[in-house]
Amino acid sequence: MGFQWFLRSLFRSVAEARMRQEVAKAAREHIAQAAQTVADQAHSIPKPCHAAVIFALASESGGLEDLMTDLVTVRAQGFTLRLGELHSRRVVVAISGTGPKPAAHATDAVLCGHHPPLVVSAGFCGGLDPRLRRHDLVMAERIVDLEGRELDVPKSLDLSALRLPGRPHVGRIVSADALVRRPADKRALGQRCGALAVDLESHAVAEVCRQAGIPCLVLRVVSDAVDDELPVEVAGLARQKTTAARFGAAFASVWNRPGSLKDMVRLKENALVASDRLAAFVAEAVTQLCPLPPACAS
Repeated sequence: MGFQWFLRSLFRSVAEARMRQEVAKAAREHIAQAAQTVADQAHSIPKPCHAAVIFALASESGGLEDLMTDLVTVRAQGFTLRLGELHSRRVVVAISGTGPKPAAHATDAVLCGHHPPLVVSAGFCGGLDPRLRRHDLVMAERIVDLEGRELDVPKSLDLSALRLPGRPHVGRIVSADALVRRPADKRALGQRCGALAVDLESHAVAEVCRQAGIPCLVLRVVSDAVDDELPVEVAGLARQKTTAARFGAAFASVWNRPGSLKDMVRLKENALVASDRLAAFVAEAVTQLCPLPPACAS
């Protein structure tokens, strides 16, 4: 009888010890799971966005992306986002695709998803005024489309404080619905609209920002001066949305016109220089217009 009592006591002690271990294990797992949930929720909360920069093409945005850190790429429906840090500012770069509709779509999505207090429409432009040379910088004070709808771009930028070689040109930019390739057409458009330069997307971006009540800045770099004639293949390449499609279009262009290979190499070299100049312009503008709190700036 005494032996049976001893066994029952032993089994009860072992069972109680095992139960305590299981309870402790469950408690630890519950605490760890709760901590992970909090961490996941904190990670999922988007960091404050200081500015959004809307480009049409990756060849335009590449210079700015080289200046950014902690880049994360997000593939959205119809466009690409790059999120990262630029001089301690959180910046969203959108690569919308060419034309006003893709630009408006990307801008609207960025405003809804990231709520930037400033939007910059950036990219290449064609010079319409003989005073503008290739790789000159342009800031719009007004944007007009081919139907004569004009928008003011009121966000002020202190050009004298910019640490850039040369002073940017300031004036009107016209947004067309297709590339303007020929010098004669550029001159005629510049005279008709009283514009320094032409692009495809800025009016659409500025209009979305106007409707949302968000300040918009239009910064461009001249990729082709008024007397530069763009190769006929450029329009087809700009319409392609993927690297594979662009490669296919480039291959077809060289197949159909072997001389286009030299033109495309020259355009690529020109784009790299233009993108770097534009990147410095945009970075200076974002730094000036998006000041950091003293604790962050120190």
